[in-house]
Parts: sequence; structure tokens; C-alpha cells
Amino acid sequence: MKYLALVLSLAFATTAFTCTEDGREGFLPENDMYISVDDKNAGGITQEQFNSVIDRLVAIYEPIISQMGGRLSVSRGWDNGTVNASAQRLGSTWVVNMFGGLARHQTITEDGFALVMCHEIGHHIGGAPKIGGFFNRWASNEGQSDYFATLKCLRKLFLNDDNAAIIAGMDVPEVLARTCAATYADENDKNICIRNGMAGVSVSNLFASMRNQAPAQFDTPDRNVVGRTDDSHPAHQCRLDTYYQGALCDKSFNEDVSQSNEVAGTCHGSLGDTKGLRPLCWFKPAGR
Repeated sequence: MKYLALVLSLAFATTAFTCTEDGREGFLPENDMYISVDDKNAGGITQEQFNSVIDRLVAIYEPIISQMGGRLSVSRGWDNGTVNASAQRLGSTWVVNMFGGLARHQTITEDGFALVMCHEIGHHIGGAPKIGGFFNRWASNEGQSDYFATLKCLRKLFLNDDNAAIIAGMDVPEVLARTCAATYADENDKNICIRNGMAGVSVSNLFASMRNQAPAQFDTPDRNVVGRTDDSHPAHQCRLDTYYQGALCDKSFNEDVSQSNEVAGTCHGSLGDTKGLRPLCWFKPAGR
């Protein structure tokens, strides 16, 4: 028994100080794509935009994470061509790793990059459901981190922007404009909903490009229904559905999610909500 206790103690110490968001992968499944800083075919955003997004989100979430007992540390890997992002905990330091390769991908907009960082912050504070496993319960799972990104994080980021002017320059799908207008009476809330959806389009197009698949659409939701909540990366249509529903959930961004209760701060069928729900292509509601 003493030997077993020692093994478990050592394993916990190692995992607590080195585990990544799911033990294996980042924002995207493992891939070998690399876009160097001097790649002439690079698109995406500039280094100035890269740093501006990080600065703004750090200003919002550094004090929030501090209140939760952590210290936010963002690794700014602009020169790193890795097309991914990740989160990990090193003791009380809550790390977000952002890479220039992802920022330089041709599908990535400034808002799309912000959504990726919100997803990584979401692994730390995005609430239940958490990734399964005895040693890795700190991390919100992939779908929940996606949901948190548009449900809470981007709303905080976009709140005081000139959102009407920003979305005026976007090619907004009619279904997104219509459903956001039907959900939010306040003009700025409606515009933030649209902007959230378009950030989702940016990263969804990244998923489709990497898989050589057709882009996901707002009006073609993933009809799959999981038998239990899936902690891994959902299919790219399912991920766009999640961003879309997070944008349509009218719960206040100041109403915190819970790290143990999947209902708090979210739209949930048990509350009588009919829209803004986490998609069943990755999420199985408790009691269903």
C-alpha cells in the first residue's frame, strides 16, 4: 500500500506540472503543418494584430484567473510556424501557448485568432464538462472550451468595440444575421452575436482546409447525437455549431460558468432554454 501511494503521489506531481490541455493535442488535432514567418504564401494576421489580441485578452483575464488562484502566462510564439495553440498548467501558472503559424494561416482573421485564444483560456476556466481522467480534471473539454469562447470570452472582448462598423465590412450569411437579430433586441448585442459567428467561420474554415473538406455552414448543423459527452475535438461542422449556439445563448457574459455543474451560466434544456444549447454532436446533457 505504501508503494502504491508513492507511485500515485509521484504520478500526480508529474501530471499536475506538465500536462497539456488533453495530454496529447492542442486547439487542432496533431498535424505537421508549418507556416514560417518568412513564408511568401502566408496570409492571416500581422504580428501587430497577433500581439494586440493577446494584450487585450490578457488585460481581461489576468485578474479573473488571479482571483481563481492561478497566474496567467501567455507564450507568444510569433516566430514559431506551428499551426496550433495549446494550454497547460505548471503548478499555479496557467499557460496559453499561441503560435505564429496558426496566425499566418490564410483562413485566420483577427477575430478568428481571438476565438482560438479564448478557447485556450476556456480550457482553464470554461467550466464543466471537464476532460475525463483521474489526473487531468482541471481542463474543460474541447467542445466546452469552444462554447465558452463565444458564450463568454469574445463577448467581453468585443463589448466596447464599434461592432456595427466592424461587421459592416463582413460578408455575413443571412441566416446568421437573422437569428442574431431575433435573439437580441439590443443593437450592440446583436452585432456582437454576428461578430462571434463570423469568428467561428474563420476557424471553421481552417478546420475544413486542413481536412480538405467543404466549409461548414450555419444552416447545415451536424445531426449526429453522441451516446455520452465526447471530450475530443468535434467534427468541423459540429464545432461551428458550437460557436453559433454560444453566440445565440442570451445568458449574461458576467454570469459565471461552474467548474463542476454544466448548467450554471449556460443555456440548458433543464432551464427551459430552446436555443443557445451545446450541440448534441458532442454534448450529452446530464439526465438525458
